[in-house]
This record gives sequence, C-alpha cells and structure tokens, in this order.
Amino acid sequence: MMRRYVGLTVAAVALGPISPTLAQETHAQAATPPASANQQAQSNSQTVGAELPSVVVVAPKKVATSKPKSRKPKRNAPTGLKAATSKPVAPQSVSSPDSGNDDAVSAATILPPPGTLITAQTGTQATTVTNARNIIPTHGATLTDTLDQQPGIAGSTFAPGANRPILRGLDNNRVRIQENGIATGDVSDISEDHAFPVDPYSADSVTVLRGPSTIRYGSQAIGGVVSAENQRIPTYIPYGGFTGQITGGLSSVDNGRDGAFKATAGSQGFAIHADGFARHADNYDTPEGRQENSFLDSRGASIGGSFIGRDGFLGVSYTRFDSLYAVPGIEAAEEKSRIDMGQDKINAKGEWRAPEMGIAAVRGWFGWTNYAHNELVFEADEGSDAVGSRFTNRYTEGRAEIETVPFATAFGALTSTAGIQISNRQLAGISFEGDNLLEPNTTDSIGGYLFEELRLTPALRLQASGRVENDNVSGSMYADIMNPLPDSLVAERKSFTPVSGSLGLLYDLPHGIVARLTGTYAERAPVAQELFSKGAHEATETFEIGNPDIGIETSKSIEFGFNKAVGRWRFDSSFYYAKFDGYIFRDFTGAKCDDTIASCGSGSELDQVIFNQRDATFYGVELATEYDVAQIWNGIWGVSAQYDFVHAEFSNGEYVPRMPPHRIGGGLYYRDDAWQAKVSSLYAFNQNDIAPHETPTAGYTLVNAEISYTMTLNGEGGIAPKLIIGLKGENLLNEDIRSSASFKKDEVLQPGANARLFGTLVY
Repeated sequence: MMRRYVGLTVAAVALGPISPTLAQETHAQAATPPASANQQAQSNSQTVGAELPSVVVVAPKKVATSKPKSRKPKRNAPTGLKAATSKPVAPQSVSSPDSGNDDAVSAATILPPPGTLITAQTGTQATTVTNARNIIPTHGATLTDTLDQQPGIAGSTFAPGANRPILRGLDNNRVRIQENGIATGDVSDISEDHAFPVDPYSADSVTVLRGPSTIRYGSQAIGGVVSAENQRIPTYIPYGGFTGQITGGLSSVDNGRDGAFKATAGSQGFAIHADGFARHADNYDTPEGRQENSFLDSRGASIGGSFIGRDGFLGVSYTRFDSLYAVPGIEAAEEKSRIDMGQDKINAKGEWRAPEMGIAAVRGWFGWTNYAHNELVFEADEGSDAVGSRFTNRYTEGRAEIETVPFATAFGALTSTAGIQISNRQLAGISFEGDNLLEPNTTDSIGGYLFEELRLTPALRLQASGRVENDNVSGSMYADIMNPLPDSLVAERKSFTPVSGSLGLLYDLPHGIVARLTGTYAERAPVAQELFSKGAHEATETFEIGNPDIGIETSKSIEFGFNKAVGRWRFDSSFYYAKFDGYIFRDFTGAKCDDTIASCGSGSELDQVIFNQRDATFYGVELATEYDVAQIWNGIWGVSAQYDFVHAEFSNGEYVPRMPPHRIGGGLYYRDDAWQAKVSSLYAFNQNDIAPHETPTAGYTLVNAEISYTMTLNGEGGIAPKLIIGLKGENLLNEDIRSSASFKKDEVLQPGANARLFGTLVY
C-alpha cells in the first residue's frame, strides 16, 4: 500500500505559492484505488473514476481525514508545534462546519461541483481550476476554449486553432502558458494567430493563477499563469499496475471529430506513460453562414517514464505536436492563409523528500523545445502553396527549488521555499515576401525567488515572496527607429534586472469563509519582439517597429477577496486595482506601410506602429457562486451565478485596446452519482470603452446546456471501468458573437449553435 503513494508530487508550482495541501489531496485522489459502490458515493474523486481526478477545492483545515504515520511532513502546522508527519490518504467526504444536520448540505459536499469556481485555495491569489471532467465536453482545440467563460478569463479568438488566454485584460507577453511546470516554448506571445502546442485532451487539470505566486515563473508572468498538468511524467504507481482512458467527441457546428487515449503502467518502482490525440474540424457555421477558411487538423503523441522510490521520483518525457489550421478573415480567406506548425519537446521532473533533515521537498524541472511553423498562402497564378514567413523558437528552461518543513519561531510556524530559474530562448521570424518581422535573436534569463509563510495564529497566515531576475536580450534593430532605413540595422544587446515582491494575509473567518488581502510590486522586462520587431505583421494588419529604448514595465497592485469553498453555499470574490508605470503597447503613428520599411509613408495596406510606454490603470471585479437548493430524486439541484469586468485606461484618458466586456451570468444544475446536468446563460454587455483605432462591439447572450451519465461496467480484480457519455449544446440561441478582444472581430464571427456528443471510458 505504501508504494502507490511514494511517487506523489506536491505540485506546489501550479497550486499555490507556499502551501501545497490541495495538490497533495489532488494527487492522492489520482492514486487512490477504486472503492466499492457504497464507498464511491462517499468520495469526490470516485464520481467520475479514479483516473479522472476531480480537483476538490476545500477551505484550509476543513477536510476530515485520518492521520496514519508516514515520512511526509504535514503542511501548515499549528503555531508552536514541531513539524508533524503524515502520509497522503484517500480523500474523505468533505463536511462544512456550518452544515449541522442538513441532509442537502452533506449530500452536496461529497459530490463534485458541476462547473469550475475561482478559488483561493491555500494562497493569497485568485485561482481557477478546471479538471478533465469539465474539459472533455467543451468544443474547441485549445485550453482557452475550456476556460474563457470563467470570470476574469477571456480569449483572443483569432482562429479555431489559435486562441490565447487573456487574464484580467492582460495577454501575450504578460501571460505565461506552461505544461508540467515548464513554459510551452512556442511563439504564441508574438502574435494572436500563433497557436500554443497543448491540446485540451492532454491535460488532467488546468490551473490559472493571478497574483503573488506568479512571481515564481518570471517577469513574463506578470499578468498570470495558465498551467496544464498531466501524468506524462508519472508521479505514482497506478493501483493494480495499470490505468487507461479513451476519450472522443463529435461536433455539429464544424463536423468536428476528435479522440485521444492515455495509458500508464507501473511496477517495482518504475512507471511508463503514453498518450496520443487526433483532432479534425471543417470550416464552422455561424448565424450568417459558413466561416470560410476556419478548419483545423492537429495530432500529437507523448511517451514518458519515471523511477519512483520511497522518498521521491525522477522522470522524463518526449512529446510531438503537429497542427495545420486555417486563419479566417476576408483577405486571409482569399489567400487561403494557413499555419503549419510542429514542435518536439523533452521534459524532465523530479522530487526528493527528507523531512527528518528539515527538507519538505527538493523539486526540479527541465524542458527543451524545438518549435517551428510556416505561414502558408495559396498562389493562384502558380496553383500551389507558398511560404510567406517562418517562425522558429528553441527554448530551454530549468528550475529547482527547496521547501523546508514548518518550524517553530517566536511568532509562529514558518515555512520557506527558495528557488532558481534559468532559461534560454533563440527566436526568429523570417519573411519571404518583405522585411523580416524579427531577425534572429537570443534571450538569456536567470532569476531567484523566495516564498515565506508564517502562521501567526491558527486563523491568520502571513505570506511574503520576492524575486530578482536578470534578462539579456540580443538582436538587430534600425540605428534610428524614428528614421528607419532598409540597410541601417545594427546589433543591439539590452540588459534588464526586474525585481518583484508581494505581501499577503489570509484569515479564516467563521463558517468556512477565508478572507485574503494582497499587495504586489512586479516588474517586467521587455521581450525581443517589443525591442527588435521591424516588419509586416499580417495578423494584426500592422507594420511593427520595436523600440530598443523602452525600459522595465512596473505594476503596483492591491487585491482583496472572500472565499467559501465548502458547504451548501460556495463562493469566491476578487476585487483588484493595478497601476502600471511604463505599460508597453503598440503606438499607432498614423503612417501606412506595405511589406517593407521603404514603403512606409506611401503604402496602403498596414498601419505603422512603434512600441512605446505609457502609464495605465487597471481595476476590476470577479465574482462566482453556487448554492445547493435542495435534494431532489437521487441528488442535489442548485443555482449558480457569476459577474466580472475589467476597466483599463491610459494616463491620457484613452482606453487600453481590446478589453473584454462586462459579463454576467447564471444557471441551474443537478448532480448525483450517475447523472450531471446543467444549463447556463452568460450575457456580455456592449463594449464601448474603446481605443481610438477600434470600433464598438455588440453584446450577446450565450446559452449552454449539458447532460451526462456515468455508468460502472463489469471489471476484474476489484477495479470497475467507468463509462461517461454526454451531450452538450453550445450557443443554443445561435447568437452573433464577436469578441471585443479579437483583432478579427469585425470580419469574423464565432461559431453558431453546436451540439457535441462526447464519451470517456476510464479503466
């Protein structure tokens, strides 16, 4: 019984800055053997199968679990106590402290929520967690498609294969996307038409972080982190030696077909994992007809293995990802613009625990990626495809950190985590039709970070973090960006030392409510494309000129919120305000260009922009709640509601471009051990707070509905396979939906009404 736990990773990298209690519970669910039918009704993780771990968010210190002896240290030890030890245990039913004898409450808390709530977890940041159970029913080829209806999260919606997340109005170079702790190593931060190579089927869960814990990942995560987690590097030996999953779906709006498999096997301290997926969709339908040039075709596979011992694990994986997708739009459809991309990726991860030496965990991550894509257009006069431009990125990243067990101080129990991060990026954007957008360049980065958590009282925790980073960016740029000449390129080397820090308080209020207050000072170094761009950018219809004279971007923010993650009424609220000094943006000069710098001033196709800096202010609200109304039939029915907005304005009174609109929504849900059903509505208001070169965006009402059934099949050896089959309707009112955050909103509609049939077999 010990063996299946020894490989559990704490995974604090994705689930909170100091206290990885929730991560332990999540991995314990994945490793826990299936129970009998009666036992399954008492466990959150068993509702959809042991291999589809449901991230059950609980308030600190509210999970009732047994306390067997083990080598693993107990996190968040009470004030004045020595570090205790306990091993991960099977998840127990969660009971709310204010539930009393209410049968509806106790029944609701042992079942998974119907959707995803923003939750504080154990840290002072707002966090969104989506598990595989919520990913599979959603139509779309990107992780963003599974997230962008949650408060505080939107998508760039440039193409069905390219939809980058926007967090609180921040995107691209301010949002880091990673898989198993390592950045994806693509070029999606350069342009909205570039995809990031992580398919939704590959993720067991997706965590979105906004706030202090983003300091862990570098200055380019100033706006947030989207982290996909999976078992490509196994962290435990499956119970019974094997676990597998087959998933597939069909979509009506685009004749979409997709499927995937995952399998993990292990014994005697070694585990191996393999997975693969394929996804195809034709041009999708809209309320106004077919959206031309919107198809996609992607596939990928991965294999990995780990050595798993009593005190930790060490593993490696290899992944290949390929995608061919079209870029919709009037001119793009005429040229049949497509992007053909591929990536090879090698990741390694490990963890070692030695609590008897005062070390809770030593963790390490390593990643190497080789990415390239060709931007294709169809040459009608030659009757063949031509490569318009080619982007390449070779990226290497390594991180290591050490976390201490809690130890007693005069003020309370203190836990410390210290780490280092090193990365190298070799990037190029070469054009075969005009000037190169980005000459070959290199970015070297090294940073160190520290997190501290002090439990002042049983109810009050103080969290502090800091990071110092050095970034060196080398490339080529015009000698004078105000008078750029075709043959005036000179070598440039820029060095930046961003410093960031945060301080936060967590206080446990009565009835399971947690209050949080955080202040953060964060600096971001400019990236290569902001410094050295010098060519046509067809996706944004601009001719971009970088600015080697721009400096560090600084953000000073404050956030407070309240969270209640268990009980009959669950909610999370966040209120934030951020002041940016030197916010980097594309500044329109008023000149027109074609494909070369020599054409600027006399061209007609592209708007000339120069990267500049200006002070800006962001503030907003994110609210989400669920209320279990009563028992009905064999389960619980309830209601949900949400609201969010972000307001962003420059110091001169102009609005920051491409901001998501105010959104408000609600729904009804039902759930029991076999059935889950929900219907939801999300209303997006008109977006009239626009930048000078933008147009207003009309509002819309998005109505979705879903029903699914879980059945247990006959099995052998005490393990019963589970089959989940369901139907989801999206945009059921067939509304015209245009995203105010999209460069293509005036010429591209989002998909119309869609019916998606999905199924999963878990063993």
